[in-house]
Amino acid sequence: MTEQATFGMGCFWKPEKIFRQTPGVVDTRVGYAGGHVENPSYKQVCGGDTGHAEVVQVDFDPDRISYDALLDVFWANHDPTQRDRQGVDVGSQYRSLILTHNETQHQAAKASRNAHAAQMRLDIVTQIEPLEAFYPAEAYHQRYLECRA
Repeated sequence: MTEQATFGMGCFWKPEKIFRQTPGVVDTRVGYAGGHVENPSYKQVCGGDTGHAEVVQVDFDPDRISYDALLDVFWANHDPTQRDRQGVDVGSQYRSLILTHNETQHQAAKASRNAHAAQMRLDIVTQIEPLEAFYPAEAYHQRYLECRA
């Protein structure tokens, strides 16, 4: 039986590729979450008025990889000290975000953030919130980098 995890790490293309290559991850999809507009389009999210972030949703086998290990992948593959940006991508849709699926994930995410914060010189700005809704991105965004490699 699989479980799900959802992360915002800037533009969703690279995080999706990273998680797809992570042993124990069964499937991924990119989409939008954390905002207030139902079924937003890429254009709407890029406009910055929906409140959504670009996210990757990960289906994982907890017998092969733990949620804590997925959190380690999250922290290692983006800069959690940059507010509303990752590299050249700027806007709230690119914020650092962990969307939790249950209370156990929520507590693990907070503990992980605190552990990483103790090792950082700058403040971590990563938001941790319960996932309310996930809206899959348009088909051409799914496995985008994989299809262009």
